[in-house]
Amino acid sequence: MSTTSPRSPRPPAPPSRRGPRQTLAPARPDRMPYAPVPRRRPRWAMRAATTLSVVVLASAGIGHAVVSSLDAEIGRVDPFRDMKNRPPAGHGMNVLLVGTDGRDRISERERRAYRLGGQPCHCTDTMMIVHLSQDRERASVVSLPRDSYVELPAHVDRLTGKQHGPHPVKLNAAYAEGGPNLAVRTVEDMTRLKMDHYLEVDFTTFMRTVDVLGGVQLCTAAPLKDSYTGLDLPAGPHTLSGGQALQYVRSRHVDGASDFGRMQRQQRFLAALLERATSSRVLLNPLKFRDVTRAVLGSVRADKGFHTDELLDLGRAMRNFSPSSSEFTTVPVAQAAFPVKGLGSTVKWDPARAEQLFRALREDRPLAVRKPSPPPDPAATVEVAPQRIRVQVENGTGTVGLGRRVDTALAAAGFGTTKAPVDSRERAVRRTAVLYDPRWDRSARSLAAALPGSELRPVPGQGATLRVIVGADHREVRRVRVEDPVRRAARVVRGDEVACD
Repeated sequence: MSTTSPRSPRPPAPPSRRGPRQTLAPARPDRMPYAPVPRRRPRWAMRAATTLSVVVLASAGIGHAVVSSLDAEIGRVDPFRDMKNRPPAGHGMNVLLVGTDGRDRISERERRAYRLGGQPCHCTDTMMIVHLSQDRERASVVSLPRDSYVELPAHVDRLTGKQHGPHPVKLNAAYAEGGPNLAVRTVEDMTRLKMDHYLEVDFTTFMRTVDVLGGVQLCTAAPLKDSYTGLDLPAGPHTLSGGQALQYVRSRHVDGASDFGRMQRQQRFLAALLERATSSRVLLNPLKFRDVTRAVLGSVRADKGFHTDELLDLGRAMRNFSPSSSEFTTVPVAQAAFPVKGLGSTVKWDPARAEQLFRALREDRPLAVRKPSPPPDPAATVEVAPQRIRVQVENGTGTVGLGRRVDTALAAAGFGTTKAPVDSRERAVRRTAVLYDPRWDRSARSLAAALPGSELRPVPGQGATLRVIVGADHREVRRVRVEDPVRRAARVVRGDEVACD
């Protein structure tokens, strides 16, 4: 006789997590339903994302190998060997960033496609000083023209072993004659700024890094063409591959600005590259994070004291750079075509202004003091038509209906508002703010011109919609007019402007 055990009673269903149903209050005119608006990402968010990425890597079983081997991936040099009478240490950290024309691991097909034929001169194609503030929250980048006139100190030629006395050269020859050591000595002699670290990247590293990131996005206001490098970009937005990016940063014959235009393009590209590298799609993707770090560190060379901590500090401090950042600059120049016998045309620095610049770095001061945007002239012109700008208005005060009034006034002035103003999370805002993605900085300036006294706040990754947080200082919305296109064309330096408005 078989026995059947009685069926256990079904346990009661767990209580709903939604909680009791709430009765919706009647809609108020100043609190209209709206779609979620992206909020400003606090500083700790990106750091948390980086940490989370490492945690995810570890949980995937590949984290330890990647993180612990980062230092081992870096090639080492000793650029400070036997250096004497160096400048005193300042505040913060100075890194000499050198880009060489090394191309040993580039295929023959790539050499032909990107005009990299011929033998490399084993010299520096790019040289920048990157200053990281003592609090590790701010970075400044100073480009050094490669044709700068310099007096090399006495040294031994690294290729021939021959002893050289002091003699004049162009700056990029310092590396060719004496390698990293002479490059550092020369820059320190010229700037009286002590270099704490040295970081060297070649053509191969550059191309591979861009390709692993999936390309880097840029936008050009006019066509860019250079028969020497093969650069050929029509006007408009582009996603540059590694080879195209190399053409972009190497081109010197796009316009009459020569090396100065090239340095501006390098700075703009560096800002776009950093934005791409620090995006969440990289930091939160274990495999992408691993591939990018390996591509960057695979053929980088650095001094023995430069480790992954310093690299991450630089990345964090530079992650908010935009192409128009005031912390990008070039050494002030007194004469752009200074003739020197045996050297040809060189670049001569302005000694007084250059000293002011390097003193600011020694004293750990920002390169430019950011002042509040002054109230615009009633007849002020703007670069981008209001009809092309989409705006979300937020009321940052306790004044009922203020957001609705500002939204209506901006719409009357021609701006494309969402027509759904909302209350801001910030409820005691004193000064009106315009929050914008740095890629739409021209649109942000146009909107700020319509809001006298407002401040501009860059928010990388926010997207095309600009946000206005209305503060207690708001008085009016002014009408603006678009700048005359002929004057606009004359003001843009030969069309080489990075802007995606």
